[in-house]
Amino acid sequence: MIQRARGFTLIELMIVVAIVGILATIAIPAYQDYAVRARVSEGFALASEAKLTVVENAGVGATDYSRGYSSPLTDANKVKSIAIASTTGVITITYGTKIANDSTITLTPSSGGNALPTTGAPVASQIVWTCAGTLAPKFRPADCR
Repeated sequence: MIQRARGFTLIELMIVVAIVGILATIAIPAYQDYAVRARVSEGFALASEAKLTVVENAGVGATDYSRGYSSPLTDANKVKSIAIASTTGVITITYGTKIANDSTITLTPSSGGNALPTTGAPVASQIVWTCAGTLAPKFRPADCR
């Protein structure tokens, strides 16, 4: 009775290593993009307070849309700043070098298809936010692409 050796042959092991290598070359860049998108969404979460400030000020007819807003403390490597333009209500989110090389996303408010009024008249209709900026579209959240 002949007993065969048990185990994997060298060619079988080489095939497994090749398959793992191919999967890694596909998965690593996808994961890196995912990590950047997750950090970018952190800026959007921090900007929700700024959006609320603009909506409240527009509802009461304030001429300064940034009135009452203080920018949250952020990590300069991730989200550098969140600012509101006082006359237009445009929110600018600036990201740090570790996320997107000082890229920005701007959220522009409009009501009824027009920019917010600068005269102090209260806005009665819903405010819609338009997204733009220098951040690459593949890193933006889905509702901002």
